[in-house]
Amino acid sequence: MGPSFIPAAVARQSWQAIFLAAAIALSGGLVLYSVGGGSFSPWALSHVIRFGTFLAMALVISYISPKQMKPFIFPAYIGVIFLLILVQVLGVIGGGARSWLNLGFIVLQPSELMKPVIVLVLARFYDLLPAGQIRTWSAIWPAAALTGVPTLMILIQPDLGTATLVVFSAIVVMFLAGLPLRLFLGGLAVVATIIPFAYFFLMLPHQQKRVTIFLDPETDPLGAGYHISQSQIAIGSGGIFGKGFLNGTQSHLKYLPEVHTDFIFPAMVEEWGLVGGLFLILCFFLLLRWGMRVALNTKPRFDRLVAAGLTTTIFFYVAINLMMVMGLAPVVGIPLPLFSHGGSAMLTVMISLGILMSIDRNNRKKQQRLV
Repeated sequence: MGPSFIPAAVARQSWQAIFLAAAIALSGGLVLYSVGGGSFSPWALSHVIRFGTFLAMALVISYISPKQMKPFIFPAYIGVIFLLILVQVLGVIGGGARSWLNLGFIVLQPSELMKPVIVLVLARFYDLLPAGQIRTWSAIWPAAALTGVPTLMILIQPDLGTATLVVFSAIVVMFLAGLPLRLFLGGLAVVATIIPFAYFFLMLPHQQKRVTIFLDPETDPLGAGYHISQSQIAIGSGGIFGKGFLNGTQSHLKYLPEVHTDFIFPAMVEEWGLVGGLFLILCFFLLLRWGMRVALNTKPRFDRLVAAGLTTTIFFYVAINLMMVMGLAPVVGIPLPLFSHGGSAMLTVMISLGILMSIDRNNRKKQQRLV
């Protein structure tokens, strides 16, 4: 290689991911400025400051190699379990669930932290498991226990959306680790069997209503179907190019609920139209494609499982939120990552991106040594 005026530490950085994350976050800041009534308070300024702070954190994480992270993974898992226990004792109720810890400088949702941690702990477990045992019972029950304990604790809060994401992320890692396909098909059959039981005996009345109302929101447009109905109205009224910045009616007249968190996408599409919505989806697509490319370019088993698992976790965030606001899935309280206002969700995603950037840097180092 010839001489370069760019320091190696800078050249190896994942600039594509940084620029895409910044584009998404700053676009979210614009929308929060608008839905806040053309003001930086109460949401836009804090959103941008949090992104800047968490981006700095992600950059620090990116300089920690995956090998250096391994000793801290199981302690981190135990730490989040402790926080989930603490939530049941000292937690703050918000949105009908006891999911929050008020730490003063941030209101933390520990269940959010379990999303990247479950990927890391399962990847580490399968990294330690001898290859010959991957298709045996010893590859299944520890992973099921590691996933089941926090999932049950999150369901107790109750937070069905976050619990679902934790399970989805765990299943992806288990599948990529090489567990037999028949296990997942059998699990799918079991889930299909217990869904009626879970619906009638485990779900609270408002959760049951969320599951059924998305099939036909018009049956109760002013009650359980209000969120979806107003979201679809906002999306549809935006047309191709939208009503213009600061000109949204559904959000400004308070018809659209949770406009700064779960339903921020309809607020954006109302003002920026189909063009704005497609721009945001394209940014997410490029960010997710970068994450999967990092996974495909990674050879160590642990690194590859982590990269693929964290990328699919971010994908589930995006997919479930967009399906939810379009009426294609029940309303389960999943924010749009980096775009919605909320410290815990942004912290989770930026931790995931920091780890992905670390793996990407490690890949670049190895490639440069081979040149």
